Amino acid sequence: MKNRVLLLLLCMLTFNLNAKAINVIVSDGIDNPSVKVKIENAASRILNEVNAAQNENRNLNFNVMGVNAQVQRSMSMLWENTPFVCIDDEIVEHGISTSSGYQIRNIPLMMKPTGERPFNEDEYQEAVINFDKQGNVESFNLSISVNLYMNVVNSNLELTDLRRRQMILDYVEQFRTAYNQKDIDFLRMVYSEDALIITGRVITQKQPEGFTSQKIKYNKQTKQQYLRNLTRVFNTTQYVRVTFDEIEVMRHPTNPNFYGVTLHQGYTSNTYHDDGYLFLLWDFRNEQAPEIHVRTWQPDRLEGHALSRDEVFSLGDFDIK
Repeated sequence: MKNRVLLLLLCMLTFNLNAKAINVIVSDGIDNPSVKVKIENAASRILNEVNAAQNENRNLNFNVMGVNAQVQRSMSMLWENTPFVCIDDEIVEHGISTSSGYQIRNIPLMMKPTGERPFNEDEYQEAVINFDKQGNVESFNLSISVNLYMNVVNSNLELTDLRRRQMILDYVEQFRTAYNQKDIDFLRMVYSEDALIITGRVITQKQPEGFTSQKIKYNKQTKQQYLRNLTRVFNTTQYVRVTFDEIEVMRHPTNPNFYGVTLHQGYTSNTYHDDGYLFLLWDFRNEQAPEIHVRTWQPDRLEGHALSRDEVFSLGDFDIK
C-alpha cells in the first residue's frame, strides 16, 4: 500500500512535466480488425483530450473526442464534479465482449489531481469505456475493479445468467457514476415509483448502569423523500465520490428476473465520509429499463466491530409479490 501511494503521488507531481500522448492497445478479445482499431483510436482520443483539458485547466472539447450527446452529457457532469486525468501513457487491455458490444476496462485515473485538498489514495479510480458492435462509444463510467467484475461474471456459467450479470455490473457502474456526477435524473429514472429506501445510522445510548451502548436505527423513505434529500446534498457539497470494493450478486430462486446486489460502499464528500453496506434489489423484467425496488444502507461497524454478514440486508429479507 505504501508503494502504491508513493507511485500515485509521483504520477501527480510529474504529470504536467512529462505529459505524453496516450496510446490504447487492445491485446485480444476483439476479432474484427477494423472494429479493434476503431475502438483503440476512440479510447486514445478520449483520454488524450481529458489530459489536455486537465493540463490546460479548461472544459472538455467533445469535437475532438467525437462522442455522442449522451456521452458528452455524462462526461461533462463527471468533469464538473471531479475532474480527472489518465496517469498512464500506454494502456494495454483485453477487450471484453458484452451483449451489446465491447468494453475496455481498467483505465487508470486520478480524480481531481490538483487543488488544495490533501492527497487520498481514494483519488485513484478506474474507468470503463463501452462500445457498440461497430466500435462507437456508448458510455464512459467509473468502474468497479476488474477483479470484482470477473469474480461476478465467472460465478455462474449459465449463458442467460451470464448475460444478466454483465448487464447488472454495467448498471451498477452507471449507478455509481451517477452519484459521482450528481446525476439526479438518472437516479430518478432507475428507482421504481414505489421504491423502498432504508438507511441506518449508529446511535449511542447511555444505560442506567452508567455505560453506553450502540445500535443501528433504521429510517424508511419513499423515492420522492430520498431524492429530495439527495438533491439538497448534491446542491450543498463541492463533490461526491462513491466507491465499491466488494460486490455479491444473487438471482432470486423463484423470480429469475430479480437480482439482489450487495456492495461495500465508501461515500466521501468535502464535508462527510462513511463506509457501509449497500443493498439493491433490481428488477430486470424490462431489460431496456431495469428498476431498483429496494435500496438499503447500513454502517459496516457497530461498537468497534465489523458487522457480521447475517446482519447485512440481503435478498432473503424482502418478499417479492
